[in-house]
Amino acid sequence: MNLALLFDDDFVSPDRVILRGRRLSHLQSVIKVAEGDAIPVGRVNGDMGSGEVLRLTDTEAELLIRLDQEPPAPLALTLILAMPRPKMFRRILQTCAALGVKDIWLINSYKVEKSFWQTPWLSDEHLRENLTLGLEQAKDTRMPRVQVRKLFKPFVEDELPVLLAGKQALVAHPGTSTPCPVHLNRPAALCIGPEGGFTPYEVDKLEEAGCQGVHLGPRILRMETAVPVLVSRLFDACAF
Repeated sequence: MNLALLFDDDFVSPDRVILRGRRLSHLQSVIKVAEGDAIPVGRVNGDMGSGEVLRLTDTEAELLIRLDQEPPAPLALTLILAMPRPKMFRRILQTCAALGVKDIWLINSYKVEKSFWQTPWLSDEHLRENLTLGLEQAKDTRMPRVQVRKLFKPFVEDELPVLLAGKQALVAHPGTSTPCPVHLNRPAALCIGPEGGFTPYEVDKLEEAGCQGVHLGPRILRMETAVPVLVSRLFDACAF
């Protein structure tokens, strides 16, 4: 937790917050703060700044906050993902949030198992939890938006062309002839398929909607690896 993300119900006055639960445990066991220390904080969808620990007990921490910094600029990217396996889903959400992706669409595909859509990680509570972890890692406050579309053809035919308007639209697919572009300076949309990739029919439909097929080379990557590699290649999103 490189930044404590603050929500409306944390505030007890305009400049004071109370932290409990996971964030308190992190302050106590990892950062090991004491009264008088300052930590990085940010209000969800608002500014960032610092919080001075006024009071620290076993059950809560009271902070005096000052928010005077803008969060990092979001990536100009619409990311369209075939629904990942549940065991990967949490990590992928956190990675997307950490990279600065704000517009995420989860779609169906022939190779997406029906059981994937039953995962509890798709609940609003768990989506917010994992996106929060990604924002805290990257010191960002702008909460990504996640939208779910369980029918491939209606989405691709009816909604995708509108989403692609004004963007450089790409579908990552091994075997295509065009390498993935590097360091774009315009808005983009990127489609990434499931484990095993999109079917030829699905690739054709995505291309009909306006996507260009691109590849990362001869290696076949898992989605959890492909997402950060592709996003960082397109927008130089990572700093180490």
